[in-house]
Amino acid sequence: MSTPATSTIDDAEPCTLPTLTEGAELVGEFKGSGYREPPQLVSLPNRQLVRLPPLLFQVVKALHDHRHLAGTIDPRIALDAVATEVSRAAGARISGEQVLFLVDRKLAPLGVTTYSNGARPQLVKPDTFLGLRFKLAVFPESATWILAGLFSWLFTPVAMIFAFAAVFLSEVWVLGTQSVGDALHRAILAPESILMVLGLAIASCVFHEIGHAAACRYSGVRPGVMGCGIYLVWPAFYTDITESYRLGRGGRIRTDLGGVYFNGIFLVGLTLVYLQTGFQPLLLVILTVNFEIIQQLLPTLRFDGYYIISDLVGIPDLFKYIKPILRRTLLRRAADERLKALKRWPQMIVTLWVLTVIPALAFQLTLIAVRVPELVVSDWRMIEGLGRAAAAGAGPLQLITAGLQILLLILPLLGLALLAYRLVRWLVVKAVRYVQGPAPEPALPGA
Repeated sequence: MSTPATSTIDDAEPCTLPTLTEGAELVGEFKGSGYREPPQLVSLPNRQLVRLPPLLFQVVKALHDHRHLAGTIDPRIALDAVATEVSRAAGARISGEQVLFLVDRKLAPLGVTTYSNGARPQLVKPDTFLGLRFKLAVFPESATWILAGLFSWLFTPVAMIFAFAAVFLSEVWVLGTQSVGDALHRAILAPESILMVLGLAIASCVFHEIGHAAACRYSGVRPGVMGCGIYLVWPAFYTDITESYRLGRGGRIRTDLGGVYFNGIFLVGLTLVYLQTGFQPLLLVILTVNFEIIQQLLPTLRFDGYYIISDLVGIPDLFKYIKPILRRTLLRRAADERLKALKRWPQMIVTLWVLTVIPALAFQLTLIAVRVPELVVSDWRMIEGLGRAAAAGAGPLQLITAGLQILLLILPLLGLALLAYRLVRWLVVKAVRYVQGPAPEPALPGA
C-alpha cells in the first residue's frame, strides 16, 4: 500500500483541525442497501441521517478518532495524521490537502463536520419532493417514547397472530353482512353522529402514527416527535421514524407497516363496539378506516406504500431517480452515475415504479388542478349553507358540527393555495438561475 503524501496546505489554513459536528454520531453501514457500494450513515444533531460513500465516511471516522489533537498541535500535522489513517483504510494515497478539500466541499456543507476555519455548519432539513409541509410537532420525543412503549407488545409474534386473525374475521363479517347506506343516512341527519365519525376517524389516524412509533421501539430504535402538517392539499399526521434507517430491511418494513397494522387493530375495536351497541354510524367509521388503509398503501405519493417499496429495494429516495430513468427509457440516453450506482434488481424495480407511478401521479395532479374552480365554488356554497343553518337558531352542538365541517372544507383550499405558491416559487427560482448562469463556487463560512 502506498504511503500518504506530505501535506502542502498553505500556512494560513487550516486554522484548526475539523471535527465531527457536536451531537453527530457515526452509525455505520446502511443495511439492506440497494447500492452496489453500500453507503455509510451519519446521524446529525437534528436526527437527520446522511448517507456517505465509504471514502467520505473514512475521513469522518479518522477526524473523530483524532479529535483529541484539535487545538493541541499544529493543524497541518494533525491533518497529516488523519490522512495517514484514511489512506490505510482506503488503500489509496490520500494527502492532508485532499482531506481538507473533502471536508470543506463535501462534509461540512452536509452538516457532518466543521469547516477548516473552525466555522460550524448550518443544519438544514432537505427540501424533499412532495414532502410534508408546515409541520407542527404536537408530542415531543419523550411522549412518543412512552406511547410507543404502551403498545410495542402488539408486535410480538403471538400478539400479531391473534391480531391478524381478528382483523380478517372483522372485515369479512362487516363488509360481507352489513350495509353502510343506513349508517350514512343516520349520520347526515344527526350532528352528534357526524362529530363522532370525525372524532373516530382522527383517532384512527393518531393510532396509525402510534403504530409506526411502537414498531420503532419494538425494533430497538427511538421514534421522534409526532405532529401534524399539510401534505399537498390535505391535513395529515406524521411520526418522525428517521432512526429506522439504523435497522435492517426487515425492521424498516415492519416500521412502515406498523401504521396500517394498528389501523386493523382499530377496526377490530370498532367492530366489537358495534356488536355491543348496534350503533350504525360506526359502520361509516369502519368504512372510512378501510379507505385510509387503502390510501396509505398506495405507492404514488409519500404514503406508507411508497416507503415499503423504498425500504424493500434499499433506496431511500425514489423520486430522485425519476429524471435519470425517464432520460434512459424515453430518450435512450446512457445511464448516468446515479443509476450505475444501483444493484441490478433494485434498478429494475425502481424503473418499474417510475414508469407506473409517473402516469398515475400526473393524472392525480391534473385532476386536482382541473377541479380547483369547481372545488372552490362547491366549497363556498356549502360554507354559506352551513353558515345560514348555524345562524338560524342552531344549538351549540349544531354550531360545533358546522364549524368543523367548514374547517374541513377550508383546509384543502388552503393546501391548494400553498401548493400553487410553491410551484410558482420553484418556477421563478429556476428561471432566475437559468438567466444568471452557473452559481459561483461558495466561500467558506466566516472567510
